[in-house]
Amino acid sequence: MTPFIAEVIGTMLLILLGNGVVANVVLKDTKGNNSGWIVITTAWALAVFVGVTVAGPVSGAHLNPAVTIGLAIAGKFSWDLVPPYIAAQMIGAMIGAFLVWLFNKDHFAITEDEGAKLACFSTGPAIRNTFSNIISETIGTFVLVFVIFYFADPSISLQNDATAKVGLGSVGALPVTFLVWAIGLSLGGTTGYAINPARDLGPRIMHAILPVKGSSDWGYAWIPVVGPVLGAVIAALLYGMLS
Repeated sequence: MTPFIAEVIGTMLLILLGNGVVANVVLKDTKGNNSGWIVITTAWALAVFVGVTVAGPVSGAHLNPAVTIGLAIAGKFSWDLVPPYIAAQMIGAMIGAFLVWLFNKDHFAITEDEGAKLACFSTGPAIRNTFSNIISETIGTFVLVFVIFYFADPSISLQNDATAKVGLGSVGALPVTFLVWAIGLSLGGTTGYAINPARDLGPRIMHAILPVKGSSDWGYAWIPVVGPVLGAVIAALLYGMLS
């Protein structure tokens, strides 16, 4: 397995299980309908665990363009590898979103709430306020990337002698699992904590392509892309100043 394929598969699993729990909670007549925020945040954290466990030994399991960019700014990842990693993450996210739709196709068909169906693909704000929503995504991603720097050991060299592959998988999947769980519980209530451009944009594209009724809310779509990138940049710069 190559790093590109590892990022595709790891991100696919992340989205399949992460957006899968949203579908289980919000779609009509599922066994998990209305089971709540704790279920969603817990399953998203475990989805990270699964994705990181699979991709970590090969690619470092970034699974997130914000993580990839943050590591590159901090000098822990080659800029030459940033475009293929982000491409792999987008492809994996789109495949994962398609599988969520396929798995829950009957429940999508009987769910009338178009907002609930969009939530199975992408995030949205609890209160729509551009500045506040960007701040939420920026701070959430700052916490994610800044803490990841203290998980990663830049001396670790992974498969294929790629010293740049330092990321979430370098010290095991559990630390980042708890990190994402904490972010979801504490900082996720305002925007749904995308904290990952591929996690939001890839599935949103699939929502627009697949036969799912309702708006894909493209007016909001730039916020879970720009906010996480800003958070990653700030985290990388602060880490560089402190280290």
